[in-house]
Parts: sequence; structure tokens; C-alpha cells
Amino acid sequence: MDNLSQFEADLWAAADNLRANSKLTSSDYFMPVLGIIFLRHAENRFNAATQQIAVDQASGRMPKRQILPADYIRRRALFLPEEARFDTIMAKAKTDQADLPTLVTNAMNAIEADFEPLLNVLPKDYGIFESDVLESLMRLFNSEQIKRATGDIFGRIYEYFLAKFSIQKAHDNGEFFTPSSLVQLIVNVIEPDHGTIFDPACGSGGMFVQTSHFIEHEGGDTTKKVVFYGQEKNRDTIRIAKMNLAVHGLEGKIKEAITYYQDEHNLGPMEALEPGSCDFVMANPPFNVDLVDAEKIKTDARLPFGLPGVNKDKRVSNGNYLWISYFYSYLNEKGRAGFVMSSQASSAGNDEKIVRQKLVETGAVDVMISIKGGFFYTRTVPCELWHFDRAKPTERQDQVLMLDARSIGQLMKGSRKVYEFTSEQMRNLTAIVWLYRGQKDRFLGLVHDYFKSHIAACAALPEKITTFEIALADVDAPFGSVGKKVLTTTGLDAEKVQAFTDTLAELQNARTAFDTDAKALISNLATFEKEIGNNPLATNEQQHLARKAFDPIAAQTKGLIKQVDLLYKLASRAAANAADLTEAEAVAKAYNRRATGKLIKQLDETRRKTVEQLKYATYFHRQIVWLQDRFPQAEIQPVPGLVKVVTRKEIETADWSLTPGRYVGVAPSEVDEDFDFEQTITEIHEELAGLNAEALELAALIQKNLEELGV
Repeated sequence: MDNLSQFEADLWAAADNLRANSKLTSSDYFMPVLGIIFLRHAENRFNAATQQIAVDQASGRMPKRQILPADYIRRRALFLPEEARFDTIMAKAKTDQADLPTLVTNAMNAIEADFEPLLNVLPKDYGIFESDVLESLMRLFNSEQIKRATGDIFGRIYEYFLAKFSIQKAHDNGEFFTPSSLVQLIVNVIEPDHGTIFDPACGSGGMFVQTSHFIEHEGGDTTKKVVFYGQEKNRDTIRIAKMNLAVHGLEGKIKEAITYYQDEHNLGPMEALEPGSCDFVMANPPFNVDLVDAEKIKTDARLPFGLPGVNKDKRVSNGNYLWISYFYSYLNEKGRAGFVMSSQASSAGNDEKIVRQKLVETGAVDVMISIKGGFFYTRTVPCELWHFDRAKPTERQDQVLMLDARSIGQLMKGSRKVYEFTSEQMRNLTAIVWLYRGQKDRFLGLVHDYFKSHIAACAALPEKITTFEIALADVDAPFGSVGKKVLTTTGLDAEKVQAFTDTLAELQNARTAFDTDAKALISNLATFEKEIGNNPLATNEQQHLARKAFDPIAAQTKGLIKQVDLLYKLASRAAANAADLTEAEAVAKAYNRRATGKLIKQLDETRRKTVEQLKYATYFHRQIVWLQDRFPQAEIQPVPGLVKVVTRKEIETADWSLTPGRYVGVAPSEVDEDFDFEQTITEIHEELAGLNAEALELAALIQKNLEELGV
């Protein structure tokens, strides 16, 4: 689906507008909305599986027999009884004038009756809706575009709504949702591709979903590779998690439990120094909890390093190191763990430092990554991603990769507060981990992929430049008409005439320079593609030569961006200057302001697309430069402000601190070439407009309240 981000935003805006026009709060609204998304997606998957079953039977891959619900499960879909199908519900509501909230509730009951993992999970409180509001909501998710949406797209939409509800703190202070950037980075580091996967604080199940994406990206089948186990203390959050898994065609064994006191799946060790049963453990636990009863857990086998500190009330002073100990103890002899943790924990003192020292001495601490504040939707504190590997090779037993990613990340589209990693930032950080593990071939493979994307982006440039040139040529006629009239019309304002003719001359000069530079760029791009396009670029040396060959072309491309913007500004100014001259009737008859305005608007649109493509043509080159400048030999090395591999001795000298910033130093200041000034200004204007509208609404409400009070 093209422009998915905008589509998500439009869906949210429409759904949130429905809420705003009802008596419902976000807390009332969010579970039913997620249920509607689930219902629509379930039918999409059901229809796709039905078609696949028909194809399989026709080809002989499946015997022609009665279709069973298990046939749908094998195809990652739920068998939907007739009354649970979205289209059936909409048809009944239209023709039978049936009560829509009742129809939807009956659908949820029917699905639960046929699929035990969802029993008592799906929302059924649709009676809170007025029928017309619910109908509008369902129509929103019944467009042809939605009906054609695949599983990945629906998963994205579901996650987007979870994130937006998290921002609104619609449930449990928004803590049920871990930003996908952080989850994906954890998954990339520990690579959970087999066996038992456990999240003891599973929230909405994001760790499981990202694991599935990782496995399928590698060509595997999640249902055959892994088994998901989860624990979560909040019953409603468990419902969100099970729906999240189901909307992605997944299942998980999730139980209600307080992990401090319970091991409901019996995955932990029986004795303190024994390993657990998990191949992978992932979590985003609650930070800095200080109410855990020490008496209940003092003999817990999941605390092999002892309690991290107990206060006078016999409570654990801070629960962070309980979680850290749990994550370690649940792992089997070859297990890996990745989790989010408060940045305070990596350098905490007293009894927590003793636990941390013992943990480092096991050799299992593998990768530490610092993340700047702002990645969470409901809290702005910085955090760190910890990673354990109980099967580290001998040569890395006393080493830890310290990676400070606090300078990396960008504001999420449409937000001035929440950060995320771009796909390429995520891949670059992962590539550093590869180098640390000696996987040079994967690093070179990533650079090679960047070259392929880079060449494809460059190949689209000539068409965009030509389109812009055509749009620019379209304004010649109206400007030419004004120019001729100026020469034959008396009594015009001399200063206005001079302004128009000067701008026109400047526009012509800029255009001549642009034509020359654009032809040179297109020619150089063609030469580069011819010389590099078929080159395997398999070695580090070949990749460096290719990058250096493009360096001057990248400079040309950046220069052309400025020229495109300048041409548009000059054309706009010329249009304004021409409009100033229409005070004279003769000029007014020769100059169609409305038609020229449309041409300028079209020119702006082609300018925007051309500039986007020019930036895109250098985008992957910048990723290559970023990696090669920091790791020129395609080997791990210290990079100030970013990364360093430290030894156990260095950690001991630093008071057993695991804070990356303590080791990597300070990076030299750099210019952010990815900063988009125009987009930032647009976002600021949009936010200001929203705040102004909200202020007007509040002022009107205050005025109304005062009038009701007789003030």
C-alpha cells in the first residue's frame, strides 16, 4: 500500500474524531476500536486462506474433502463462522436494520467459541456505542483499500493504533506498549530464530511480533521455529497481547502473573546456579519498582546473585536488578537475552553494584546500548538496552560491546517529542554488532545492499528532473505575455517593471545554469551506473572505490537541490511581480493570474518530488559513508562517542559500570545532513495550528461555563 504512514494517520484522525463526537473517553474506546481492526483483519486472512485452500485442492496439493478449521489455522488464519464475518455484519445492519452493537458482540462471541486461545479475550462492550457512531467506525475499516490490505499492513495499522492510544495514556498509563524501534533493535542483536522465547513482562506482545518479522525476513516460518511464552500482571493488557498476536496470525502462551513472585510456565531454574529453559528472553519491565516483598523472594532460584538490597520495611530497594537477574536465570546454557532497562541501573551502587559485578564475571554480558530520552510515548527518560549471551565464544568471554546510540534517532513523523530509529539507522547499529562478533561478511553485505538501493534511487532521477523542467517551461508563456505588454504599455510603475524584468533575467540565468548542471549530473550518473552497476562489490576495497567514485556526484546532487529550490522561488517571485503590474488594464488582459497560480502550484509539486528524489539519490550513499568512515577496514574499532569494546578489567577499573558513555568518550560535532528544515517548519506550523484550535475550544468552554454560573 503506497503512503502507508499517511493512511495510518488518516485512519487514526477519523477514528479519533468519532470518539471526540461521542460521550466516550479514550479508555472506553480503545479496546472496541482494536476489536474492530481485529475483526476486519480476521476476515481478510480468512478470505485469503479460503482462496489458497481452493487453489491447493485444485492443484492436488490438498485432498478434496470437507474444509476444517484446522486448515485455516495452518494458513495463519482463523476460521470465521458466517455471523463473525465483517461483510456479513455490514450487510445485515444495512438490510435487516439489525442492532449493529449486538451484531458485533455476537461476532466476537462466535470467534471465541471456535478458537479457544481467544476465549474471554475479545471486546464485547459495543453497547456503549450509539449505532451511528459504531457504523461510521466500521465503515472506516471497510474501505476497498482496507479489504485489500495484507497481514503486514494490518499489523502496522494495529501497532500504530496501539502507539497512539499509548500516547493518550488510554490504558495503564500507556506502559503496555514498547516502541517498535527498541523492540526491533533488541531482536536484531539477539536474533531469536528458534526454540522457547519468553517475555516475563509481555505487555502488548510487541517482542513476539517483532520476532516473527525477524524470522520471516530470514525466510523461516514462525509457527514452526519458536514457541512464545509470556507473563503479564494486567488482565486487560493480556487481552491486548493476544489480539495483537492473532492480528499477526500468531499464538502465544500468555498467563496472568506477577513475575516477582510467580513463574507460571516453570521456565526458570530449580536451583540457584542451574540454567533455565529459555533459548531467548526479551522484555521491557517496569523501571525502579520499590515495593517488592523481599521475604517472599529471598530463596528464589531465579536470583542466583542474591537480593540487590533490602530496606528497613523488608522491601527490595529497587526492582531493576531483580528483573536483570531473572533475565539471566531464565536462559539455558546457550540462551540470549535482550531487555530495556532504566539508565540508572548500569552504574547503580551499593548492593546493586555487587549483583552487577557477579553478572559481569559470568561473561554473559554481551552488548550494552544507550538510548536517548524521548523514545517512549509516555515518559521521556533515557534508557539502555542490555543483552546477554550465555554462549559467548572464548575470545569474547571477557569483552562487552559498549554502544552509545544517544546521538542517533529522529523525530517520529508528526511528532516533536517522540523519537524513533529509521530503518537504516537500525541496520547500521546492527552492523556494528556484527563486526564485534567477527561477521565481516554481513557488514559488507549491508554496504552492498546500500549500493543496490543507491543505484536504483539514482536511476529514477532523470525522469523527475525532466518533469520539473517541463513544469518550469510551462510558466514561460504567461511571463512572456507580460514581458511583451510591458514593452508596449505606457504609464506603468517603473519600480514594479524593473522588479519584474530583473526577476525574469535572474530566472533565465539560473535556468541556464541548471540545464547545464542537470545534464552533467545525469551523464555522470549514467557513467557511474555503467561502471558500478554490474560490479559485484564483494570486497571492502571494491566498495571503498565505488563510494569514492560517487563522492563528487553526491556534491553535484546536493548543489542541484539548491538550484531547483531557487528556480521555484524565482518563478514564484516573477508571478507575484507580474500580478503587481496588472493594475494596468492592458497587462491584466494579457496575464491570467489564476491560470498562472495553478502553474506555480504544479511547479511547486514537481519541485518537491524532484528534491525528494535528489535527496534520496544521496541517502544510501550517506549510509555507506557513515559505515565506512567509522569502520574503514570493515572491522570493529573504537569510535569516539559511539562504540568501544571493553574488557572485564576495564569494567572493574570503572567500578563495574556498564554505562557505554563512560567508555566511548565524546564524539566530534557533526552537521546533520538528514535534517529537513522544510519538513520541520511544516510540522511546527501544524502543531501550532492544532494548539490554536484547542485554545479556542477551551476558551469557548470556559465562557460557556462562566455563563452557566451566571458570571
